[in-house]
Amino acid sequence: MSAGLFFAGCAFVKEKPVLEIDAPDHLVQLVSEEIPLLEDDLDIASLCKAIERSLEYYNRLPEDRIFRLGKDTYRTAEMKASLIAFRDIFSTTSDNRRLTERLREQFNLYQCLGRNGEGSVLYTGYYEPVLEGSRSRTPEFPYPIYRRPDDHVVIDLGTFHSKYKGERLIARVDDGRIVPYYTRRDIDVGGKLEGKGLEIAWLSDPVDIFFLHIQGSGTIRFDDRSLIQVSYAQSNGRAYRSLGRHLVEQGKMSIGEISLDGIKRYLRYHPDEMFDLLAHNESYVFFRVVEEGPRGSLDVPVTAGRSIATDPAFFPQGALALIKVKKPVIEEKGEIHSWIPFTRFVLNQDAGGAIKGPGRVDLFCGTGARAGIVAGHLKEYGELYFLMKK
Repeated sequence: MSAGLFFAGCAFVKEKPVLEIDAPDHLVQLVSEEIPLLEDDLDIASLCKAIERSLEYYNRLPEDRIFRLGKDTYRTAEMKASLIAFRDIFSTTSDNRRLTERLREQFNLYQCLGRNGEGSVLYTGYYEPVLEGSRSRTPEFPYPIYRRPDDHVVIDLGTFHSKYKGERLIARVDDGRIVPYYTRRDIDVGGKLEGKGLEIAWLSDPVDIFFLHIQGSGTIRFDDRSLIQVSYAQSNGRAYRSLGRHLVEQGKMSIGEISLDGIKRYLRYHPDEMFDLLAHNESYVFFRVVEEGPRGSLDVPVTAGRSIATDPAFFPQGALALIKVKKPVIEEKGEIHSWIPFTRFVLNQDAGGAIKGPGRVDLFCGTGARAGIVAGHLKEYGELYFLMKK
């Protein structure tokens, strides 16, 4: 996803269950007088759109599915009712103080304690790049992005023993044996997927493809000006390994130089090292073409500025949240002029291979170059709250 992921890590191969919230102590309910002034810095239309997409997700679930916020439990029907009630209040209240009063009366507010138990959460950003591409391989566009291969197998370990419920392995079958799926080096350097007809499109730059994998979605523009949107379909199950951290540990960049643009520059200025460095992150993403995207982990489109990614082992998916953090002010030339604090209602609609634990949030910043500037520089500590109707 975002540049902030370059310092994150995740577990090998096993995937955590998506809906089981097993860390209630990381969310604490506030009493009424502790609830801060509830404000929002974006337009109401984008918020309503994001709410509709969470409702779409909940409509696919059983009505009695359990979600936990702190020590409290809620069912799917209550999650839906909470979003509808909030939308009605927000749509009919223009004054922030009155909005806060109404929400204090009708909603519970849960604060995330973060990694350190003091409420500090690290925010990063991700975005949807727009890349030039080709429908066939050419000298200008020699590097493919792939759809999910036919030999890609997802094994539900819960079918073997109840203690593994919700855990999965991603693998392939080799001569009758289940083995880990190919690494990034196997695919990009060893050519393990060449000639299998899996190519969705061809791009000009392997660095762009690497970061497309991290962002999880993108728009590809062909020479006839037609567009397709691609979104995450599956991964190879290998661990996400931080390229930024690797570059610092190898003495190739300092911590102060690490950013999305900084890492891209280093890779392009050192083409002899590029594929070895990229291969340090063994995780590899397979894509699918979508009609409306980009799509998050709930398989609904994410909304610019309104969708966040968190660890589903800690926070309820689809839920309404409030974020308090800083954002950059960008000048016309694309340079960051300053940083200002903001407060915003968002929906928890995505997850990420490197967004792990109760102290991490990834904010979807939108599509294109300007969103990329915000996402590439956002690495700020802030606060995170969740709201639920009483």
